[in-house]
Amino acid sequence: MLLDEDPATLIHHTINNFNTAPDKLAISRIQNNVSSLEHERERRLRDAESALKKLSRQLNTQQTQYEELTSAHSSSAHASEIARLDTQKFRVAKATSDLEMETERLAQQAADLAARLQELEMQGVEGMADEAARRRDPVDDEVLLRLSVYRSLGIDVERDEKDGEFCKAVVRNDRKGDVHVVNIDKKFSRFFYANYFWQTI
Repeated sequence: MLLDEDPATLIHHTINNFNTAPDKLAISRIQNNVSSLEHERERRLRDAESALKKLSRQLNTQQTQYEELTSAHSSSAHASEIARLDTQKFRVAKATSDLEMETERLAQQAADLAARLQELEMQGVEGMADEAARRRDPVDDEVLLRLSVYRSLGIDVERDEKDGEFCKAVVRNDRKGDVHVVNIDKKFSRFFYANYFWQTI
């Protein structure tokens, strides 16, 4: 009978009949593949976690910078600064307008004085016979009037001790704080020096 045989022998024959060797090899390959997939999955998971931590740090840094910027440049402070700059701009514009008006007034005054000086130069010395007469009535003396006009403009003229001719002029500009010393040379015309003096003052 079948049961009279050794059970181990029966199992061994049964296993051989099923031919399980290829199945074992297949299972072994599957296990190796699963192990490789698990290692790859773990590696990718670690890389993803590392990238996530890096992005989290960058996000925190950006948030901190944003909070610092928003706190330093608040809307109320910005509006206050804009208002201050507008006020300063209006003050500068008003000061500029005042300076322009003052410049026009001084230019008109200079033009009037220049016309008066030209009139005096065209009139010349009339009705004065000698030095004594000029001393008795200095207001009508052309030279004194001319010097008076020069001084009112900030110009002092000096005579040469040898021949009595005008040799030097000191031009002062109180507005700019400038002082110019001009040596008068006969080779240049009066018109040349008059233009130079107006430009200087």
